[in-house]
Amino acid sequence: MIEISAILKEHQIMVAGLEPMAPQIEQIARRMSAALNNGGKIIWMGNGGSAADSQHLAAELVGRFSRERSAIPSIALTTDTSILTAIANDYGFDKVFARQVEALCTAGDVVVGLSTSGNSENVMQGIKKAKELGAYTVCLSGGQGGRLKDMADISLVVSVSRTARIQEGHILVGHILCDWIEAACIQALRPGEIPDDV
Repeated sequence: MIEISAILKEHQIMVAGLEPMAPQIEQIARRMSAALNNGGKIIWMGNGGSAADSQHLAAELVGRFSRERSAIPSIALTTDTSILTAIANDYGFDKVFARQVEALCTAGDVVVGLSTSGNSENVMQGIKKAKELGAYTVCLSGGQGGRLKDMADISLVVSVSRTARIQEGHILVGHILCDWIEAACIQALRPGEIPDDV
């Protein structure tokens, strides 16, 4: 029998573990905001639940998180089945992100790799390619951080063992980043105000 109270306690412990990372989260948020203000974009990648999180967070920026504002350029490398299957078929699944990074990433971008284990080979290759192109790289991992922890320019490790709790930590961090970006980069429109670019 699953004990719901135990799960909720695990979640609370995970969230408490994120509090000491607030300075690093702010550092990432500031770097993302600077990239966007200089014409860059935010690129996300991951597998499975981390693929879903990548799409979720890109959607929060392109659509909106909590403020009315212009769209923010952000891409999840997990959504185009033709690209994913072509690259996997022709080059191998380990290349599905690196090849897209090569095509879409510029030096002014921020590239975020999500991996609960920190050892996803395709995410590591995507981060490696982004660094070669001069992009700023971020890793969100879990447990001990895996090999990704030391590859990115900055890494946040949700130091718990349960995959579900790690994913909950990643989406919370992602939502904080989206909230910061909206507040820092975009002046929220007052009700009834018409944007200058309309």
